[in-house]
Amino acid sequence: MRKLGVFNFISLDGYYKGLHDDISWNTHTQENSDFSAENLKAGSTLLFGRVTYEMMFSFWPSPMAYERMPLVAEGMNKAEKIVFSRTLKKAEWQNTRLIKDNMVEEIKKMKQLPGKDLTLLGSGSVLTQLADAGLIDEYAIMLNPVALGAGTSVFKNLKQQLNLKLTGTRTFKSGSVLLTYSPAKI
Repeated sequence: MRKLGVFNFISLDGYYKGLHDDISWNTHTQENSDFSAENLKAGSTLLFGRVTYEMMFSFWPSPMAYERMPLVAEGMNKAEKIVFSRTLKKAEWQNTRLIKDNMVEEIKKMKQLPGKDLTLLGSGSVLTQLADAGLIDEYAIMLNPVALGAGTSVFKNLKQQLNLKLTGTRTFKSGSVLLTYSPAKI
């Protein structure tokens, strides 16, 4: 059975996007880049909502991405990707499939099939829908040493309490801390 994991970064005050959807505050050190490149080697199928997909597609295939973070760019572009959107006409990024309807049911089906694990990147509204449906097996949250004061919570519009247990931590030289959680059995 395939596992569904989430990777997201947040500020100390719990926002994954600042005002006006700003994410420039996220730490991008060489250590963070090496971490991302290593994770991409695992070969998960990457999942996105439309907004995150469009942001990622605007950067990772670009010459700038290959210049700044060549291993991450290569991994992002080669990875199998799925974008969930009711409004996107087509997915133009290589190796990307578009799913327009029944996201929760599609994820349930995918988890039952053999194959690569699934990793949702960013995509707050998709994250909350999948969390509410009890489909996420692991939450990897990169806590950045910055407070924004305002923004969008990573769990905005969550319909029920989400109880988690800490399963791992990793501290980066930048001061960022990776917190890994799994759903708590209560």
